[in-house]
Amino acid sequence: MQRLLSLLVISTALALSIQEISAAQPSDSISRLRSPENGALSLCAQLIQPNGYPCTEHTIQTKDGYLLGLQRVSSRNANLRVGRGPPVLLLHGLFMGGDAWFLDSPEESLGFVLADHGFDVWVGNVRGTRWSHGHISLSENNKDFWDWSWQELALYDAAEMIHTINMITSSKIFIVGHSQGTIITLAALTQLDIVKMVEAAALLSPITYLEHISAPLVLRMVAVHLDQMIFAMGLHQVNFRSNVLISLVDSLCDGHLDCNDLLTTITGKNCCFNNSRVDFYLEYEPHPSSAKNMRHLFQMIRKGTFSLYNYGIFKNLKLYGQTKPPAFDLSCIPKSLPLWMCYGGNDALADVTDVQHTLKELQSTPELLYLENYGHMDFILSIKAKEDFHNHMIAFFRSLGKSSRSQVTALHDI
Repeated sequence: MQRLLSLLVISTALALSIQEISAAQPSDSISRLRSPENGALSLCAQLIQPNGYPCTEHTIQTKDGYLLGLQRVSSRNANLRVGRGPPVLLLHGLFMGGDAWFLDSPEESLGFVLADHGFDVWVGNVRGTRWSHGHISLSENNKDFWDWSWQELALYDAAEMIHTINMITSSKIFIVGHSQGTIITLAALTQLDIVKMVEAAALLSPITYLEHISAPLVLRMVAVHLDQMIFAMGLHQVNFRSNVLISLVDSLCDGHLDCNDLLTTITGKNCCFNNSRVDFYLEYEPHPSSAKNMRHLFQMIRKGTFSLYNYGIFKNLKLYGQTKPPAFDLSCIPKSLPLWMCYGGNDALADVTDVQHTLKELQSTPELLYLENYGHMDFILSIKAKEDFHNHMIAFFRSLGKSSRSQVTALHDI
């Protein structure tokens, strides 16, 4: 009862504060999230083609009616474009989109690097992000549009991307995931109909368990039950560009946390992040997600589980036939499927202890690369990525040599 009263008091206070948002003055770090969104140009037109890379836009439809943007990127080298190498699907993290793989120079951004090594690069954008295209019947203003969590991203979005690429290329697929992209990859790979189309997976900041996260701002959000507050306020979309969410985050920081370095309070200290480009990054990030997805992730933190969404006892019984949601069984991922994982010692979200938990659940022994000084965002935006892990990942893919397509030929050491 005391917890319920506290939630009501806090929620009421937050609701009242929303009426005064126009007069609020968020901290400098948080106000930077107000960067205006880019125009209606496609991802290809905005970030990829201006750097000289051929890029085509595709739209695919999931079984539950969402329309997803999928970009196909080729090398700048005409000889490599003639004989495309194996397809690689890039799956972005939470509050990010496919642009995350192209935010630095062609020499530093993994999407460009893979293309210049001859891979057939496909860029995934999950539902709700700005590079996807809505739904066949639901408006983004409809609460039902946002009725999903990462389990739908795994079982519908990633599944449809993999199926489409497999059908177009007649080849098994390499997957590269970061953060939430690893959650949905590993969940998808527990499904036999999906895993049969996959050659191997490379996982950056691999996550299935979140019990030991140490990110101060995330832990505070969990402690004050921000997910419940958002639902109580009638919000179904979580968009940190909105005045409401900026104000909420500011209130969580005020007097409780030093959020001047907002990224560090969420991801851990990033060793190799180019701070001079933050304003440019914020032109593209963050993307929206759903309140239900946030709640699902918070369930994982509170319960230490890697399970389907928990609706409560009665709805669980109705949907799952049991009082608790079923777990995704990582032991169902075939031992024969090659996995490569790269994780960091300063990562406040993909904690080393939780990574070890994931490894114990798998049948296989993945190839591992541990970078002691890396935080969560270094795996996307590090200026040292080439020598730290890009070359390792590409060597892993090349070592397999099983693709039915032509083998990857490197231009030279990029």
